[in-house]
Amino acid sequence: MLHRFYLITGMDQHRFSQHGIARVTTAASFGFALVQLDVTIVNVALPRIASDLHSGVAGLQWVVDAYALAFAVLLLGMGYLGDRLGGRRVYLGGMLLFALASVFCGWSSDAAMLIAGRTLQGVGAAAMLPCSLALLSHATAHEHALRARAVGWWTASGAIAIAAGPIIGGLLMSVTSWRSIFFVNVPICVVGAWLTWRVPETERKAHDGRFDLRGQILAILALTGLTMAVIEAKPLGWTHPLVLACVGVALVTAPLFVWAESRCAAPMLPLRFFKAPGFSVAVAYGVIVNLTYYGIVFLLSLYLQRVHGYSALRTGLAYLPLTATFFGVNIFSGWLVGRAGARVPMVLGALIDAAGFGLLLLLGADSPYLLMLPAFALLPSGMGLGVPAMTTTVLSAVEKHASGTASGVLNAARQAAGAIGVALFGSLAGNSNDMIVHGLHRSAWIALIMLLLAAVLAFRGIASHARTLRRLG
Repeated sequence: MLHRFYLITGMDQHRFSQHGIARVTTAASFGFALVQLDVTIVNVALPRIASDLHSGVAGLQWVVDAYALAFAVLLLGMGYLGDRLGGRRVYLGGMLLFALASVFCGWSSDAAMLIAGRTLQGVGAAAMLPCSLALLSHATAHEHALRARAVGWWTASGAIAIAAGPIIGGLLMSVTSWRSIFFVNVPICVVGAWLTWRVPETERKAHDGRFDLRGQILAILALTGLTMAVIEAKPLGWTHPLVLACVGVALVTAPLFVWAESRCAAPMLPLRFFKAPGFSVAVAYGVIVNLTYYGIVFLLSLYLQRVHGYSALRTGLAYLPLTATFFGVNIFSGWLVGRAGARVPMVLGALIDAAGFGLLLLLGADSPYLLMLPAFALLPSGMGLGVPAMTTTVLSAVEKHASGTASGVLNAARQAAGAIGVALFGSLAGNSNDMIVHGLHRSAWIALIMLLLAAVLAFRGIASHARTLRRLG
């Protein structure tokens, strides 16, 4: 019927499809950019928040970690809800909650109120992220090349937001108070909601009314235990009773979750996903990339500020080449996936990343910034090539109505891996300059080996472009 409509009107069906996909991509990218913006924009305001709210270091840590914890542990569940209730509906709900939570944060009169608001922001972010990818998957259907390009633009929007966060935060605080960094989210949410209202709802998963409450609870407990252990390990140490208790909760509830899902008639996470072509490999690839990248960025911050004496602003500016490269390569990756399939950019991305970590081995305590630049160019180039291809592989491996859940699996795994990377690599560095440089080198060796493994996994586990097209067609 649609074909007849296009014949009668003379409208180019491909151009019409691309226009609709561009609208959905813009709407989905708004939410992802907002989620990423609030990861970094708060950091520059922490000293002033501490002064105004009379908060200590522990309170400041939870201003950051409350958002990260709620975000990480609810990603899987929110993706599941999006598949059942409709991705657009849950995405809009998350955006509304994020806006209200931002107002709550801006009006906070003490640290406890601000931490509560940041927790609510994390809930809203968890609803937006997997559902934004579900919107993209629904709009592109089985258009492999268009999906890859849309995902490339989606990931690029996050790169812009991460880079812009400290700069926007610094500019706002130069003319007004720290509260403005939260209030600025409201107009962004309004524009994002308006754009999203005009896109079609996603295809909902057929169900018999049963809700996998047991799976939800076990997943939240497992992810909370793991994330809390990683967050608290640095200030308290791995042998602290709270950290050991969190590890114990994760070790007990994670296998229980898998057991429960294998016996549930309508599981929140169908285990058959991991048998789909490329799904498990793409998730493992995402874990390695996030663990190594975010772990090394944390160590590089210590290296620049403590070893070289950079200020926080100068450190942020030093990272701009990373973000600029990441943005451009994301767009190129989307095009390359459409032409060559996901295997080529994933393998190349891991190898380029490994080369970047190899260059970090050349850095010493007195290395000039120009010596750092080649590594700062290769690290985001590799990640920028691999991430859109990896995400496209996950979305292509499952049915449209399950794209929210699949996205939740991928991003929950990546969030947990990023936190583990910070804890792992951070534990390898000491307080002296020599110990930080030594920790940087040891972390670079670990990352290099892991990324070579990721390249092998992608080469062996991701289908060639021709096989992908035959499967999708």
